[in-house]
Amino acid sequence: MPLIYLTDYGVGNLHSVKNALESCGADVETVSDMSKLADADCIVFPGVGAFDSTMERVAPYREEILMRLESGVPALGICIGAQILFDSSEEGEKHGLGLFKGRVIGLEAERLPHMGWNTVESDDPLLDGTSDREFYFAHSYRGSPEYGSEIAGNTEYEGRKIPVIFRRSNTYGLQFHPEKSSRSGMKVLKNFIRFSEECG
Repeated sequence: MPLIYLTDYGVGNLHSVKNALESCGADVETVSDMSKLADADCIVFPGVGAFDSTMERVAPYREEILMRLESGVPALGICIGAQILFDSSEEGEKHGLGLFKGRVIGLEAERLPHMGWNTVESDDPLLDGTSDREFYFAHSYRGSPEYGSEIAGNTEYEGRKIPVIFRRSNTYGLQFHPEKSSRSGMKVLKNFIRFSEECG
């Protein structure tokens, strides 16, 4: 089982993600030195936070991290951790990691932020065996990839279908919070851990 590097870039929700991964059987090391990600065997980008403040810690090692992701190392981005995988965001001015080509845009909705449980539609193996497809969301922005092939799952909010699972190579981005999504969320994390083992 690869050691999961859980990135600590100063945003919230770090400990709940760590506890959830460990309860699923993963070995987790919290990493605040972003230079270590260049040698990581598995990476999780967690978070509740703003785009620019998240990228401040990551930006100095952007190229090294992007090369690692493009090499096929398994990685999982959660909420803001998924959004920083895009080129840029309407929320801020900094460049993202740029693994997913496209921009993070504001939700077109009357009620913001979108907080609560929504059904996710996806055929991706990451959701195999989930007891239901209900996951917890807390966001006002969402990814808008240039390539539809990188969309692996959608949900509906206020009558609009929005992409909420993204995948390129061995990197996943989830707009929802699996660590807050009861049994289905824990199953997603277990599936990711198994996926990371198979990648090794």
